[in-house]
Amino acid sequence: MQVAPLSPDDVEAALALWDAVGLTRPWNDARSDLLRAMQGPDSTVLGGYEPAGALIATAMVGHDGHRGWVYYVAVTPERRRQGHARHIMRACEEWVRERQIPKIQLMVRTDNRDVVGFYEALGYETSDVTVLGRRFVD
Repeated sequence: MQVAPLSPDDVEAALALWDAVGLTRPWNDARSDLLRAMQGPDSTVLGGYEPAGALIATAMVGHDGHRGWVYYVAVTPERRRQGHARHIMRACEEWVRERQIPKIQLMVRTDNRDVVGFYEALGYETSDVTVLGRRFVD
C-alpha cells in the first residue's frame, strides 16, 4: 500500500469507506470534516492506495501546535488484518514528527474494544482525561 495525501478525486470514495466501516455519525458532517482537513495548513487526509490506484485506507491527521490528532482511520473491510491500518498510522506519526509536534493522540469510542486493543498494540496508552465538547451546530 502506498500512502499519500488524499486526491480530490477520491473524496467520494473516502466518504463511502467511512460510511461502510461505521465511522460517520448523523450529527457530524463528514464531508465538511474531510474538505476542511484537506484544505487546512495544519492538517491533511492521507489515503492508502493499492498499486492499481484504488483507495483502501484513510486517516485524517492534523495538529494544534502541541498535539497531533488522528481521526477517521479506516481500512476497507475486505483488506483488514493485512497491516494497512498499522501502515497508515505510521504515516500519520511521521507526518506529525516532521512538524516537530511532541505528541500524537486520538479518541476511540469506549465501546470499541477491538480498536482500543489495536492502538494499545501500537504503543498507545489510555490517557486519564475527560473529553468535553460543545456543539455549535444543531
